[in-house]
Amino acid sequence: MTVHRNLIDGEWVGSEGVPNINPSDTRDVVGLYVQGSAEDARQAVAAAKAAFPKWSQSVLLERHAILRRASDVIAARKEELGRLLSREEGKPLAEGVGEVVRAAQIFDFFAGECLRPGGECLPSVRPSVSVEVTREPIGVVGVITPWNFPIAIPAWKIAPALAYGNCVVFKPAELVPGSAWALVDILRQSGLPDGVLNLVMGRGADVGQALLDSPDLAGISFTGSTRVGARVAAASVPFQRKYQLEMGGKNPFVVLDDADLPVAVEAAVNSAFFSTGQRCTAASRLIVTDGIHDRFVAAVQDRMASLAIGHALEDSTQIGPVVDEAQLGQDIRYVELGQQEGARLAHGGHRLDRATPGFYLQPALFTEATNAMMICQEEIFGPVAAVIRVRDYDEAIATANDTRFGLSAGIATTSLKYASHFKRNVQAGMVMVNLPTAGVDFHVPFGGRKSSSYGSREQGRYAAEFYTTVKTAYTHAG
Repeated sequence: MTVHRNLIDGEWVGSEGVPNINPSDTRDVVGLYVQGSAEDARQAVAAAKAAFPKWSQSVLLERHAILRRASDVIAARKEELGRLLSREEGKPLAEGVGEVVRAAQIFDFFAGECLRPGGECLPSVRPSVSVEVTREPIGVVGVITPWNFPIAIPAWKIAPALAYGNCVVFKPAELVPGSAWALVDILRQSGLPDGVLNLVMGRGADVGQALLDSPDLAGISFTGSTRVGARVAAASVPFQRKYQLEMGGKNPFVVLDDADLPVAVEAAVNSAFFSTGQRCTAASRLIVTDGIHDRFVAAVQDRMASLAIGHALEDSTQIGPVVDEAQLGQDIRYVELGQQEGARLAHGGHRLDRATPGFYLQPALFTEATNAMMICQEEIFGPVAAVIRVRDYDEAIATANDTRFGLSAGIATTSLKYASHFKRNVQAGMVMVNLPTAGVDFHVPFGGRKSSSYGSREQGRYAAEFYTTVKTAYTHAG
């Protein structure tokens, strides 16, 4: 089996590969991928630093052409890449292909941004003086990504970094090296100069720590747990480097008495359980008012009973496996904890057997939960949701905001009054009305508040805030 190696300064390096295991069928080895070292990370940073002066001054059309070619190749290979993604991560094939399409769209968007750098030309308050305000790349950027969106999240970090003239050292999650390797190979073949984009797969304790310790990184863009995000921040402060953190969520989905019940149920089930609940934007707190509570719970249980749980590559599958044994164990422990806390396990929560050995879990629904329970305050990152009964809208929004997280929030209502108030007053970076809390567009800002996010927003034109620095230049005409 081919060993997929790290890319450092335009060269594929490394020898021994570690098996990448399919969570839908643990007998299936997706591929062998090299585990890099701290020294590999340091060499990658040095290569990126050496490449930065030329790349940062490259012609805009060069960057545009490279990103545009990459977008075209990703789109053309969507079925192949989607299958690879679903094999290594476990999301259903349709979702895997959809994620690949999104990555292509992201590169297409930022190819366009290469030609729209922006800036201002202003008169000074002083006579015969003009002022130019421009943006410049910040330098070498470390990109650290999670396993749940193994091609889309790398795309929405790497594409703007390159578009604005930065060089990148990319460390993907250990569980999903295949999608990362394929993306980097596409960019290399699309014409990126040596050293501009470097891939170092490996353990966070080795590769990730070496990136945090590097004085030559101008910025780190990180998506992962709140705990590790705090380490990224602490390590960045001594170097005065920029850092961008996207972390956890405990997102609420509010259902009011006036909601369209089928709309509310479909949005809630999608929010809580699709992608096996392994989305930072998933809604695991379903906050439901008295008048619709019983009908909503019954309808959600009926919908959950119809969900097809199985191998990610089977056409009928709606919910794939959990990503690995450790995550499955964590999900099951939270199911047990919810019962110990006094919530009622109304549906699911059991490990399932399928035709192939894998990490299958029946989505779990708790009722009679309170917002003080740990299952309602801690991010589980699995297909586990709890219904919290409330009296009215006022209690619903207060409960929604009673969390240390603030990424995404949703509401099901036919009332313009309540929808408008919720959009203004819920403490979240993204708000959905009669839509799932997960599922965002690629051309608009992504991010949250509180312990969910820190720093400038990702995606769309807002990405420039992180990947560039502002320069103000004055000229005296004489």
